[in-house]
Amino acid sequence: MLPIGDDNSSRRIVPLVTYALIVLNVLFFFIEMSGGDAFIMKWSFVPSRFVANPFADVPTLFTSMFMHAGWLHLGGNMLYLWIFGDNVEDRFGHSNFLIFYLLCGLGATFAQLAFSLDSNIPNLGASGAIAGVLGSYILLFPQGRVRVLQGQQVIQVPALIVIGFWIVLQLFSSIGSITGTADTGGVAYMAHVGGFVTGFALTFLFRGSTLPRLTR
Repeated sequence: MLPIGDDNSSRRIVPLVTYALIVLNVLFFFIEMSGGDAFIMKWSFVPSRFVANPFADVPTLFTSMFMHAGWLHLGGNMLYLWIFGDNVEDRFGHSNFLIFYLLCGLGATFAQLAFSLDSNIPNLGASGAIAGVLGSYILLFPQGRVRVLQGQQVIQVPALIVIGFWIVLQLFSSIGSITGTADTGGVAYMAHVGGFVTGFALTFLFRGSTLPRLTR
C-alpha cells in the first residue's frame, strides 16, 4: 500500500514550513550529490566522532536531517512529509511546527546514538523528524483517513492503520537490530522509533496553546 494523500478539508493555513522543508531537502540533496563522499562524511552525523568531540560536531545534528542516501530515500520521506506534515503544521502554527520538527529530528538522532556510540557509519536522513510528525498526526487526527494506492485502485484507509503498520515494522526492525537477529540494511531504525516517541510526547506540549479547550 502506497499512501498518496489525506483529507485536508479542515486545513486553515497554507503549510509554508512543510513546503519549505521539502524544498530544502531537495536542494540539499543536489548539493550532497555534487559534493560526493567527502561532503557526506563531513555533514552527516557520525556517532563515534560526535562522542569524541560533541561541540565540534553540533552542526551535523541539523545538517544530517536534510541529507539522503538516494532518490528513493528522499522521495519516500518527502511523500510522508507532504501528506502528514501540513495537517500537523495547521494545528501547531508555522514557527511551532518548525521547532517541533527539529526537536523530533534531534530526538531521533540521540535515540540512535544511544545504541551506536562506537559506530563510524554516517547517519543521515529526514526519517527521524518525519517519524515525529507521524507520532503527532496519529494523536491529533485519530479519525483521519489516508488515500492509498493499492494495485491500480485508490482506496480510503484509516490513518491509524497506515501509520500503525509503519510503527509495527519499525518496532520489530529496531528489536532485530539491537539483538542482531535481523539485517537492518543500513537503516537507522532506532532513530525512527526515537523520532516517533519524541513527536508523540511533544504533541501534548505543543497542542496545549493551539487547540481550543472546553471548560466546565
